[in-house]
Amino acid sequence: MRCFYAPETEAHDPIFRLTHGKVQRNAELPERARLLLAGLSQLGLTPEEPFEAPDETLEAVHTPDFLDFLETAWDEWQALPDAGPEVVPNVFPDRSVATYPSHITGRAGWHMGDTSAPIGQHSWRASRRAADCAVAAADAVLNGAPAAYALCRPAGHHSSAEIAAGHCLLNNSAIGAARLREGHDRVATLDIDVHHGNGTQSIFYDRGDVMTVSIHADPTSYYPWFVGHSYETGLGEGLGFNLNLPLPRSTTDDVWLDTIAKALDAIAAHKPGALLLSLGLDAHENDPLAGMKITWDGFRRAGEMIAAAGYPTVIVQEGGYLSPDLTKSLVSFLSGFMGSAK
Repeated sequence: MRCFYAPETEAHDPIFRLTHGKVQRNAELPERARLLLAGLSQLGLTPEEPFEAPDETLEAVHTPDFLDFLETAWDEWQALPDAGPEVVPNVFPDRSVATYPSHITGRAGWHMGDTSAPIGQHSWRASRRAADCAVAAADAVLNGAPAAYALCRPAGHHSSAEIAAGHCLLNNSAIGAARLREGHDRVATLDIDVHHGNGTQSIFYDRGDVMTVSIHADPTSYYPWFVGHSYETGLGEGLGFNLNLPLPRSTTDDVWLDTIAKALDAIAAHKPGALLLSLGLDAHENDPLAGMKITWDGFRRAGEMIAAAGYPTVIVQEGGYLSPDLTKSLVSFLSGFMGSAK
């Protein structure tokens, strides 16, 4: 399997995070990439550095205002009196009556949905290169590879067309799916991160050519809180092409795997030419975010099931946080996927 990773992404090293009223160290740390790279090494997989993808690949998913904000925000923030080291919003708009602001403080609130995706000096370059990994993996599959893996960080599936949130800046999965769409009439995304892929859902919600399916912890008691319910099924041409399968935080392997089987049945009915898998590993029982109770064997079996579906598949890394188990979680999933794909 071809794999892609850009070392520049390690320069994104966010500090700020607000949890239950406490300022804490951000969970999206460079060490995540090193743990995942160790997993690739154990599997004998050597990642390639991706080419720099054209701007059009980002513009297919994100608005010009958002892309401009991500690129320029840190420099503008540093010009503020007594500025902190990262862009962190302190005010958010009521969009029903809002006008797009010109000041950086207002733009931060407009383009950032929460305080968990701070922008530092190197965040734009890192997120840009993470997106390059997703595009390179999509191009590998479009050129005939049965599957490719993109080790992207920061993650992306919580970012919508113009709002970053949940440790995410550019939506790598949506960018990869849009790239796959250039070679296929229909594409499907399957998100197995423990958090709902709300940004990906938002981007494709009114489209019938990209089906979005997400299996995640029930948002009534878990991030992203406001979306991810089973009754969200799409709008307009997208009606019926968004499927959410929320599960209790107590979910263990068998129920999770049965839900993946249900998701794959729904995807089969869509008849996509390719699949974009948003691979979160944070459903593991020992992940520090404690969202579900999936074991390494569960990840292995999930990999087997998804590979057996037989789609040309782009795997984009989403969550999975600092734990000595993260390396083995990736090894378990990819071992199952590659074993079944052989």
